[in-house]
Amino acid sequence: MSMTAVAQVFPFRVNNHVVDELIDWSNIPEDPIFQLTFPQPAMLSIGDLALMLGLVRRGRDEEIKQAARQIQVNLNPHPAGQLDLNVPTMMDQPLPGLQHKYEETVLFFPAAGQTCHAYCSYCFRWPQFAGMDGMKFASHETDGLVNYLKAHEEVTSVLITGGDPMVMKTSLLRRYIEALLAPELEHVASIRIGTKALSYWPYRFLTHGDSADLMRLFEKVREEGKELALMAHFSHPRELEPAVTRQAFRAVRDSGATVRCQSPIVKHVNDSADAWVELWKQQVRLGAVPYYMFVERNTGPNRYFQVPLLKAEEVYRKAFRHVSGLARTVRGPSMSAMPGKILFIGTAYVYNEEVFVLRFIQARNPEWVGKPFFARYDPTATWFTDLKPALGEKEFFFEKELRQLTEASAEAKAAAPHPVGGGTKGRQGMRQDSHVRRAQRV
Repeated sequence: MSMTAVAQVFPFRVNNHVVDELIDWSNIPEDPIFQLTFPQPAMLSIGDLALMLGLVRRGRDEEIKQAARQIQVNLNPHPAGQLDLNVPTMMDQPLPGLQHKYEETVLFFPAAGQTCHAYCSYCFRWPQFAGMDGMKFASHETDGLVNYLKAHEEVTSVLITGGDPMVMKTSLLRRYIEALLAPELEHVASIRIGTKALSYWPYRFLTHGDSADLMRLFEKVREEGKELALMAHFSHPRELEPAVTRQAFRAVRDSGATVRCQSPIVKHVNDSADAWVELWKQQVRLGAVPYYMFVERNTGPNRYFQVPLLKAEEVYRKAFRHVSGLARTVRGPSMSAMPGKILFIGTAYVYNEEVFVLRFIQARNPEWVGKPFFARYDPTATWFTDLKPALGEKEFFFEKELRQLTEASAEAKAAAPHPVGGGTKGRQGMRQDSHVRRAQRV
């Protein structure tokens, strides 16, 4: 009953590969893949769980829906300014199926790819699947993407994301990918696909439906001189154990695509150095590139999954010691926060004060990248917003400019004469100085 109550708030979906091949049913509920995919009672607060349990027992569907929506709204459904600050504009119109936070990279959300083969219980994009009005990123066509990329030659990489684009038929995925191969988009050097399919449905690359056509599509991208990378999410080494998953890796690599692996560190699933050592070793063995250890974002059921930054860094450091150089491509622990991707490097003493050492590896303003900065030592902190400036500083070095960029973005949107669906400015609306363009992405 409690699992049913939680599933009214957080999306739940699982398939037979996960159930039959990945979960150890003799170790329930502690099994990490069970925790990764099945809703757990403690994902809700005690009060919210009691409320939902009562409504579920009474079977009051409309009240269940209303209560679930209120809980969802209070759980920071779109962290780091995704909905308000990352959606770009062109000719005074927002492009709701795109995000452009970092200068070189645009995220594209094809409408047909906004679900998954199975849902991760910690997923920070849970609003995509929860039916929340106005919360979903999705685009039904490529014209807006292509026109935006033509006007923004600073973009060198497009990430097709979701959801999971690998739920789409190849014929539909082909429409999106081939549009990026146009001669006018020569500046787009790489195409990335964010996916969990290698773990949750490896048959997609082998025997499922049009998998052969999918491999030919991957080959075409490489033949056109662009890099194709699967940004594969693997949270636990057990996901790499099935023979079919290893076969899928070989098929993807034989097509010329690169596999880069990433995951957040999450409690109950992979918050130990041993798990990450095995994960990175097996990824290298399969020819993949360990890429990121993320920090669980401050959204949804993050209280259940969050790991203190100090522990995350300790796990990363201990695991890093026990892998070869081929696995030391991995970066972490990294927070995808509002200002950018912030790496927590560790602790140090500066002027006799113990501090957290942080550094941008990606940022809304490229000039922030690589600059170290310091936060007060805080053993309880689990996210960037928990941190305070150290060494007597009133704010971090980038905060004043971040406020200015955010204000400029809000003013630009408020001054736009045409709402979504309007707009008659013509091509001159694309020509803006770099500061305003950056502000519109903030």
